[in-house]
Amino acid sequence: MTLSRREMLQLLGASAVLTACAGAPPAASQGQGPGTFTVYWNAGHDYQAYRKVIAEFEAAHKVTVNFQKYQWPDLRTRLLADFASGTVPDLVEEPGGWVQEFAISGNARSLQDFVDKDGAAMGFPADWREATVSRNSYNGQVYGVQLHFTATLLVYNKQMLAEAGVEPPTTWQEFLDAARKLTKDGVYGTALNQDHGYVNPWLMQNGVRVYDPATKEVLTPVDQAVEAMRFQADLVHKHKVAPVPVSSTDYSGPQKLFSAKRAAMIITGPWDLGPIRQTSPDIEIGVAAPLTGKELATNAAGVSLFVPSKAARPELSWDFIKRVTALEVEQAATKEVGMLMPRKSWAELPEVKNDPITKAFSEALAVARDSTEEIRLTGQSGRYDEALKVMYQSVVIQNEPADQAVAKLRETAAGFLK
Repeated sequence: MTLSRREMLQLLGASAVLTACAGAPPAASQGQGPGTFTVYWNAGHDYQAYRKVIAEFEAAHKVTVNFQKYQWPDLRTRLLADFASGTVPDLVEEPGGWVQEFAISGNARSLQDFVDKDGAAMGFPADWREATVSRNSYNGQVYGVQLHFTATLLVYNKQMLAEAGVEPPTTWQEFLDAARKLTKDGVYGTALNQDHGYVNPWLMQNGVRVYDPATKEVLTPVDQAVEAMRFQADLVHKHKVAPVPVSSTDYSGPQKLFSAKRAAMIITGPWDLGPIRQTSPDIEIGVAAPLTGKELATNAAGVSLFVPSKAARPELSWDFIKRVTALEVEQAATKEVGMLMPRKSWAELPEVKNDPITKAFSEALAVARDSTEEIRLTGQSGRYDEALKVMYQSVVIQNEPADQAVAKLRETAAGFLK
């Protein structure tokens, strides 16, 4: 693997830090023996639908599933340390983008032999949206299977907008105007996420290309990238319609403000619907189409599952993948939390068609695009992601001039995208 300096420092400290964290046992106790099956999972995706799969898997194989939950940055740090040590989990959930990166570096196992044997019976790839198959493949081989397939939209509090006489915005200017009217009495019009992944829909809506393979440049056209970053920063620091995001590894800050009725609108995905409904069932949630800047667009997102190349029992890992991506499990997770799924047949389920919010997200997938595909195929997406994080947080949180921050990112990227 090619590691950035930041990732190398993270890797060197990973064992000491993570073994001290709750829910992250030392590598020696990960349980790679025949009686334990270790899974790395996102903390926000611990659904009862998946717990049922785990119980059935344990009974079928007479193993105990060591279900380790992390926020994405911590999961990546742990995983890089595992790759270096050679002690790896049996299965990993990733946030989108890691499968091709680790396929290129040799840290992800090809699943093509399993697909050739079982794919037709499980409906793969025929029943998966084409984009979810291509983003998990490399050199004609399948390395991952999509678990969730989502898009980022505008979620709003219907009552707050109605009381302010505001219609759901459709453009950036309408969004700013609405946020101004909604900001009062301790309530913000909107809340931006500290997680830099939430920058992608803004960039796409302003016509920004993450990576151009011909020129090997990132964030082009530059002036449109600067404009997109400045617009977000101005929401916080100039117009005061959004609080300064709190820097952390937890992406749920805006959702918590929305649930507490301290933010009227947030840009998010279906992963936040369950927590909102659980903590604030009295909020009537509205979902609007993607905003339009220079164009109508939003980012295609979602998580996938992959098997580390050094996993000792890939056949067990594949069986878990088959179980957790079954249509009936997708259906159960959608009923439970409203999550969007990658199967084509999922879109025809009554839970999708008859629920206005789920339907709105499902229909938005038609205009959702994978913004990071070209950068992933360079094998340098990890380094780019670290540089993007620095750029995003310096602008949105620290209010650094957007043109300077974008220039720094482009200069940094030029060093590893030669």
